[in-house]
Amino acid sequence: MFVIYEPWLFRLMAKPPQGMAIFPFILIQNKNDRHDNILFNHEKIHIRQQVEMLLLPFYILYGLNYAFNRLKYKNHDLAYRNVCFEREAYANEHNPFYLYERSIFSFWKYLFDEK
Repeated sequence: MFVIYEPWLFRLMAKPPQGMAIFPFILIQNKNDRHDNILFNHEKIHIRQQVEMLLLPFYILYGLNYAFNRLKYKNHDLAYRNVCFEREAYANEHNPFYLYERSIFSFWKYLFDEK
């Protein structure tokens, strides 16, 4: 895993996130965030999700889940927050041991479980 500070990339986005994971990189918007353990735990959860799904299926399911949620909620923030991968990451980002305890494909329970 490599951490990259890329503010130009985030300026291209309408609602830029604080960070994002694109295996094997974690991209951060602000240099000061390189010490944010919660942010890094969140993004490491995404790295694990991407690896276990062999990358391309992760992005396809993420996109489909977001598109479905966008139709359902008619709101970007709600659609994004309810993507199964994001739900798992947000629910467990404060637990520094989560990746050690996590079962493979744990995001599935967040796909079908209504919030």
